[in-house]
Amino acid sequence: MNMKKIKTAFLLVAILLFSINTANAQEITKYDYLEVIVFQKMDNSGKVKRIEVNNQKSLDGKTITIKAIENLDSTSELLNYMNENNWEFVDRKAMIEGNNPIWLSYLFRKQK
Repeated sequence: MNMKKIKTAFLLVAILLFSINTANAQEITKYDYLEVIVFQKMDNSGKVKRIEVNNQKSLDGKTITIKAIENLDSTSELLNYMNENNWEFVDRKAMIEGNNPIWLSYLFRKQK
């Protein structure tokens, strides 16, 4: 009789532990997303004219600031700055309109 109680208790503990691990494995990772706009010259130099960041909710409570990002001089500085602050590069989209500067949208994400 004692052995049966021990087996039942062990089985219940095993089921409980398994269900906790399964619940954690199915949790969806949540991210904050940040869009940074980069304006570059049309010529082959690709020199950055300016970097612009709109006020976005994803910046609330973060160590990076709009001013710090907009003071960067190149896309490599932007990527390094964001990487140092644990923001992951996700995507880049370009928009070209005539002889105007190239407009690039860089998308970054950070785990909440």
